[in-house]
Amino acid sequence: MDALPPVLEDWFAARSWAPRSHQRAMLAAARRGDHALLVAPTGAGKTLAGFLPTLADLIDHPTDRLHTLYVSPLKALAVDVRRNLLTPIEEMALPIRVETRTGDTPSDRKARQRVKPPHILLTTPESLSLLLSYPDAALMFADLQTVIVDEVHAFATQKRGDLLSLSMARLQTINPALRRVALSATVADVDAYRAWLAPDGDIDTVAAVLGEAGAEPNVTILIPEGRVPWSGHSGKYAAHQVMAEIAAHQTTLVFCNTRGLAELIFQELWSANDANLPIAIHHGSLSIEARRKVESAMADGKLRALVATASLDLGVDWGNVDCVIQMGAPKGSSRLLQRIGRANHRLDQASEAILIPGNRFEYLEARAALDAVEAGERDADDFRVGSLDVLAQHIMGLACAGPFHEAAMLAEIQSATPYSALTPDAFASVLHFIEGGGYALRAYDRFKRLAQDADGTWRVAHPRFIQQHRLNAGIIVDQPALAVRFANGRKLGTVEEGFAAQLAPGDSFFFSGMALEVVKMDTTDLVVRATSKQARIPSWGGSRMAMSTRLADRVRAFLASPDQWHRFPSDVREWLDMQKLRSVLPQPGQLLIETFPHEGRHYLVCYSFEGWNAHQSLGMLLTRRMESQDLMPLGFVANDYALAVYGLKPVTDPQSLFSADILDHEFVDWVEQSSLLKRAFRDVAVISGLIERQHPGKRKTGRQVTFSTDLIYEVLRKYQPDHLLIKAAWADARARMTDVGRLGDLIDRAATTMLHVTLDRVSPLAVPVLILIGREQVAQSAAEDALLIEAEALVAQAMRPD
Repeated sequence: MDALPPVLEDWFAARSWAPRSHQRAMLAAARRGDHALLVAPTGAGKTLAGFLPTLADLIDHPTDRLHTLYVSPLKALAVDVRRNLLTPIEEMALPIRVETRTGDTPSDRKARQRVKPPHILLTTPESLSLLLSYPDAALMFADLQTVIVDEVHAFATQKRGDLLSLSMARLQTINPALRRVALSATVADVDAYRAWLAPDGDIDTVAAVLGEAGAEPNVTILIPEGRVPWSGHSGKYAAHQVMAEIAAHQTTLVFCNTRGLAELIFQELWSANDANLPIAIHHGSLSIEARRKVESAMADGKLRALVATASLDLGVDWGNVDCVIQMGAPKGSSRLLQRIGRANHRLDQASEAILIPGNRFEYLEARAALDAVEAGERDADDFRVGSLDVLAQHIMGLACAGPFHEAAMLAEIQSATPYSALTPDAFASVLHFIEGGGYALRAYDRFKRLAQDADGTWRVAHPRFIQQHRLNAGIIVDQPALAVRFANGRKLGTVEEGFAAQLAPGDSFFFSGMALEVVKMDTTDLVVRATSKQARIPSWGGSRMAMSTRLADRVRAFLASPDQWHRFPSDVREWLDMQKLRSVLPQPGQLLIETFPHEGRHYLVCYSFEGWNAHQSLGMLLTRRMESQDLMPLGFVANDYALAVYGLKPVTDPQSLFSADILDHEFVDWVEQSSLLKRAFRDVAVISGLIERQHPGKRKTGRQVTFSTDLIYEVLRKYQPDHLLIKAAWADARARMTDVGRLGDLIDRAATTMLHVTLDRVSPLAVPVLILIGREQVAQSAAEDALLIEAEALVAQAMRPD
């Protein structure tokens, strides 16, 4: 069952290679007709294992039809896989055509691909969904044998995973013999992913193939030349040390957790680049041309270092990368493993990685991440019910391909695991939403996208809605943005409207590794020129990465285990020793609350380790409750580890602030009165197709989209508060924007494990979060110096033993 065709055997032999056991197991699963989930470490040849059955079958049974569809989370990954797949195909002189189809593919090639597809098509969930919206989709995919989902952990628990699961259900309807394959290096719950992959959730039809273990990674934590900082999360203090590591290696990937940090770190490294080594930057807001140029330079070995974000987390294989540096804490063991695997991308060679913690808490988190990697612990993935806005988009797309019957469509949708529990009533509500927008919007013809014939068949109400769908389909909803261009029209990328609104002609900012001065701006473009002036770092919205619950548990365990402290640098040990002397260190599961006065204000600091997003939400809720108790709150600050609330009166009974009903009363009021729900509604309205992002020949500005969705939001809140999209927006606001699940856990823990310690002054553990006060708006070096002096005084108070 796992024998290779002779030409493939010869190709392996010519390289003195032999197929690995998991590669042969994938071939055997294919010949049995089984679906398969491959979980194997980075560098284990997962991609080749996924494609090996395809190559073998095309060698033994040539065809001129589309045979295999490869679905990737990133356009860059599809391009990279094509390059790596073409090498063996060309070396074996196989008549196999491989092409990519993403948003970057020229329109003439897209049209040709539907008529004459390649043997192997590499695409993304969104491009696959669009292909299924054409009437000839059934012909194009009639003989499709295999769908390969790469980096499945990046899809399955998110809305893009919902869309992909629905698309696979349609492909299975077109060809019931279709095989599904998924690949990943970082799956914690194999059975959960088997269920997601399987038609009808039947995990027994999915073979679990586990790859052999590779060489243990060589991961270290960089200790700064001075002391581990008290605050900050960028690691920029280590720029000279990082440049020394870059000089000592062939090629280094420097990962940052956000695009803003990537721009900051690039500038810090460039300033420390005394040897003038070639380094570059890569993130999702840069133009396609800029990203492709950098990717090509990396593939050709022309760069010594590349500063990147999650845009390069997944699977991109550049063989000359021999070191990965993570700036700031990794936030999760799975993410860290994924990034580590970009170095020495071979199973039998240890990956080398260096972690640069931003502050003392981040040192503990980095150490926790290393321990988790060594223990083989992965971050848990939370599977959830499929989103209804995604379902609405999918149904509209299939309607564009042709009329459908309600019962058959429901059965097909229910075969996708995220929608297996979808009821006929819920399905009918989605259909009627597409049919007319809901009863509050039924008077408007532009929302009447579907119509039902007398025999019950559903069809698109007017041809214009087909074009509208194809122009606007997609799951990733970008924030309102302006294009950054030079005067000659060359586009560098995009910045969000919120950041652009803070700029005026003459202002300067860093972007794409350059200092740029604003020349002028209009509704769509920010025209710039290069400058040598002092510049600021752009900011991008969206939720920050939260430390995973498993890493948080490990950090809590460190605090409660002095016998582990010998592993830490002396200044981190001193910090924890002083906290133990002056206050307490919380036990695992315990919620420590400290209250103390400082410079005329009264502080409450909560050490909950639930992540920045949850702490931001809790800060909003606590200040509202403190107002109702006449405690006169002034504000709050948060990091991943703690929340500090400060006001004019002391909090003597913190238990009353953390009572469980805060999520029923203050939370609902706050979300409804803030812009949180409106932003969530904007996203679901765009995804569901209710609001267009662009018309033929003209793209709406982000401001226009927001204005349209805000109007509809107010109408629905007033006249149809139980509307499908209002419910979907609430689900998004609760889950994605506020980490309400972790917030609920925190409140539950407070009820039984709260330990309140009253102090006469700031504690050592409180220093990292208190230093954040005033830093969010700092732009000038004089203000920065003043804050530094203030921070040193705060540290001196906290670390005084008496």
